[in-house]
Amino acid sequence: MRRGSWKIRIFIGLVIVAFAFFKRCNNKQENPYTGRIQNINMTADQEIAIGLESAPQMAQQHGGLYPDERMQSLVDAVGKKLVNNSIARETPYAYDFHLLADDRTINAFALPGGQCFITYALFSQLTEAQLAGVLGHEIGHVIGRHSAERIAESNFWQTLATGASVGGDMGALVSGIGQNTLLKNGRGDELESDELGVLFMIQAGYDPNEMIKVMDILKAAGGPNRTPEFQSTHPDPENRIEKIKEAIEKYSGR
Repeated sequence: MRRGSWKIRIFIGLVIVAFAFFKRCNNKQENPYTGRIQNINMTADQEIAIGLESAPQMAQQHGGLYPDERMQSLVDAVGKKLVNNSIARETPYAYDFHLLADDRTINAFALPGGQCFITYALFSQLTEAQLAGVLGHEIGHVIGRHSAERIAESNFWQTLATGASVGGDMGALVSGIGQNTLLKNGRGDELESDELGVLFMIQAGYDPNEMIKVMDILKAAGGPNRTPEFQSTHPDPENRIEKIKEAIEKYSGR
């Protein structure tokens, strides 16, 4: 490669990297519900739109909604109780709680904007208080704006990797660093949601110690060959239990 062409490539690469950092700095904002400074590049209305658009597809992937309306009504009642007794009621999000027909996959998750899901496989193993712990955790993801933050962070690292590739041969390295960073941040999201879930349980009148029993259920579901924590987006259940105990102690006096 000619020297002049090489210099141009480096210049373009540096411009792209500088743009990525400039955009990231401009996207910084304080979450009014958690107080945490986050990199967010979408509005609450956009989060809600993404969640509503994605909800039918997510339900379809898990066999649709569970057909028993009584079970769905229980999920709705517990979810609404958590929202109405917590800061969640002050957010712009429209919370909906969906019981999925999937009776094999033990899982619960939330989409941006308030769409929360739990599979029947997990629901069937829970008491009402434990269900509150799971739904409180998912509400925590929504309030924490974790999906929106992951989207913005992913865009940042992709742009950074593009700039590194144009300016040299460092794109793969930067991409790898970005993936590890997102992995670590993902585990932080889970711990923040656990803490918020404990707070919401207490505010709604549920025993927060039932959240620990949920961790025991998840640990058993993972089996002896579960993915090591350093490879997983979720912290190890044992580590989560310790943090949950700290949260219980922190909020029980309120």
